[in-house]
Amino acid sequence: MSHPEGAGPSRFGSRIGSGRRRLGVVVSAVVLVGTGGWFAGTQVQSPADAAASHRAPKAGPVTVSVVRQSLTASVVATGSVEFASPRPLSLAGPVGSGASAGADGEGAEQRVTKAPVAGTKIKEGDVLMTVNGRPVFALGGSVPMYRALGPGTSGDDVTQLQKALKRLGFDPGGTGGTYGQGTATAVADWYKSKGYDAQEPSPTDQQQLGSLEQAVSAAQETLLITNSGAGTASSSETGSSSTPAPQSSTDKQVHEIQVKSAQKALDLANGALSSFKATYGTKVPAGEVVFLPKLPARLDKVSVKTGDTPSAQIGTVTSSDVVVQAAVPGTDAQLLRHGMTARLTTADGKSAQGTVDVVADDSDSSSGTESAATAPSTTDDTNSASDSAADSTAAVQVRITVPEPGPLAGEAEAAVKVTIKVGASDGKVLTVPMAAIHTSSDGRARVKVERGDAVTDVHVTVGLSAAGIVEVKPDGGTLEAGERVVVGE
Repeated sequence: MSHPEGAGPSRFGSRIGSGRRRLGVVVSAVVLVGTGGWFAGTQVQSPADAAASHRAPKAGPVTVSVVRQSLTASVVATGSVEFASPRPLSLAGPVGSGASAGADGEGAEQRVTKAPVAGTKIKEGDVLMTVNGRPVFALGGSVPMYRALGPGTSGDDVTQLQKALKRLGFDPGGTGGTYGQGTATAVADWYKSKGYDAQEPSPTDQQQLGSLEQAVSAAQETLLITNSGAGTASSSETGSSSTPAPQSSTDKQVHEIQVKSAQKALDLANGALSSFKATYGTKVPAGEVVFLPKLPARLDKVSVKTGDTPSAQIGTVTSSDVVVQAAVPGTDAQLLRHGMTARLTTADGKSAQGTVDVVADDSDSSSGTESAATAPSTTDDTNSASDSAADSTAAVQVRITVPEPGPLAGEAEAAVKVTIKVGASDGKVLTVPMAAIHTSSDGRARVKVERGDAVTDVHVTVGLSAAGIVEVKPDGGTLEAGERVVVGE
């Protein structure tokens, strides 16, 4: 039997090979199915197993390690940079000769001709401003200017003026408190050194002096005429120019009265002239000097401008000393003492060092003014954890002086971070979080220490605290760095 071309044994072998391949694929599929079934079987859980796998783990205490470290306690607050001793600035009276204008314009309506400049540093003898072209000087002294000072005046304000003149190099000839010719000369020389003329008598004063002098002359003349008629009578009365007429007792009494009257008139005229001359001369008008308790000072704010009438407050002057006013909670203020060091830092990183000056209740102090509580604080500095339990949280005003302000000198009204160190540990000490401290029924402090599967109470003495961390010392037990104490259940 013949086979067609291409048929025979070779085709048969091909069919056998193809069958084998199909068998391999089937076996592989069976293996894969079996493996998947096994894996799925391992992942299947009973309802009880599923519930157990979602159950929260058994609760246990929350613990942290005991740490040996150095501890520093600080009070941190926000403060404001200010200048010390602010006080209002005003003129005590007119600048120049007075309220009525003279022919030369002196005493015209008061107008600021050169305004003061805020931020100016004021030294003794400086011109703060000018009014009607006249100067307003600053001098050192605690007695405020309240009147014009001139010949004949006396008092503490005159002594203050004389001492200031002497400091400026113009000797008044004494500082006894009476304004004499030496003081007048010193005032004139001082004004001249500043480019001004001292206040000399006004035209009105000169006219009054002339009138008083004329009154004295007239009184003298009247007395002379009255005296020259004693014991004589005119020819018209006697009819003879050579024979004196006898005077009756009545005439004598009348004449004596006339003489006494003329003498009294002369005495009064001389008294008025002497009194006026005692105050006549070089003066310091009430508005031309401002006495300041401490110089140099700083003109902080200005309330007038050129052309204004300086009838009210013209500004505010402060000392050149820089202070920082801060408000801290009462619990922190209890830790502060007079003389503690404070670190002051601005927002842009500038820093300076200050000293705690006043710790006062809010009711005893006000922002920007001198505190009524100027004595050092006597608050007990108790650096213990019990301070944190104090129930006083009312703000307490704290003033910090800055002897060397450095970059803070130009930072008026700027906010600064205030950091005051209130205590430090003696080297490295054992510390735990405040949350780890518990109080026993007997009032003793203790910590719970986890040791193995048990928790043991260890009584401790609490020391310095800072930022939620507190120093502890074991009291009758042992406590080591690295051991874990319970802070929560």
